[in-house]
Amino acid sequence: MTQLANALEMVGLTDPGMVRGHNEDAIDFDPTTGLVILADGMGGYNAGEVASGIATTLLSQGVKAAIEVVPPYLTEAMSQKPAAHRILRLEIEKANLAIFQTAQRQAQCAGMGTTLVTGLFFDNRVTVAHVGDSRLYRLRDGLLQTLTRDHSLLQEQLDNGVITREQAKQSQNKNLVTRAVGIDPQLDPELNDYDVALGDLYLFCSDGLNDMVDDEEIAKVLNNLNTDLPKAAEQLIQMANDNGGRDNVSVILVRVNRKFPAARGLGARLMGWLGR
Repeated sequence: MTQLANALEMVGLTDPGMVRGHNEDAIDFDPTTGLVILADGMGGYNAGEVASGIATTLLSQGVKAAIEVVPPYLTEAMSQKPAAHRILRLEIEKANLAIFQTAQRQAQCAGMGTTLVTGLFFDNRVTVAHVGDSRLYRLRDGLLQTLTRDHSLLQEQLDNGVITREQAKQSQNKNLVTRAVGIDPQLDPELNDYDVALGDLYLFCSDGLNDMVDDEEIAKVLNNLNTDLPKAAEQLIQMANDNGGRDNVSVILVRVNRKFPAARGLGARLMGWLGR
């Protein structure tokens, strides 16, 4: 855990924007465990704030408890994937059901849900789970790449060639997600693994950023301020607000300052055997 805290620098900010009266985004990050969570809530009567709060709280508690028992790097026999996959999927499913049941019980929360993007850093890699249109970007060697693919009507239209990228920028369908946490009792989050390199800079954000600021401008800020994460986070939020700030905007930045290979001693091997 200490090794991760020394290797990963994390900064996060969230802002209501220039139009919304309250903030329905929620963020949580912890360099000692390598866990990053960002949720963008939706629903009337401030219920989106309830949904994003439940998601971040339950996911944070659940994942941290799980990785104390089973190291996330262990390859599981059935799936041949790291245990991080099962841990993230299971805890997201628990949060999904909790939000869904709360919405069923409380009339003011009916229909609430939240997008989600979360990353678990371990053993020089990151396992990413996402639902909806909150995103993860990676800046490597000066080049910005989107690592997540939006679960949205707009993305489906782009994939099917119905509209062009230029038309997408003017689309009225930007906020129509095809997958969200808490809307249905069952949920299928998308999970992927990525190798982490020294000097990488990761940006987790709600659509309040990328709807207001082009990827080219985001890349420029990250390249210019990649050694000053607090300033970079402030600059990104300011740019979103300067461009209209029509939504809540949240960013979490993670910079890889050192490598962080997993410790695989006798104790770790014993844990692996018990966890299979």
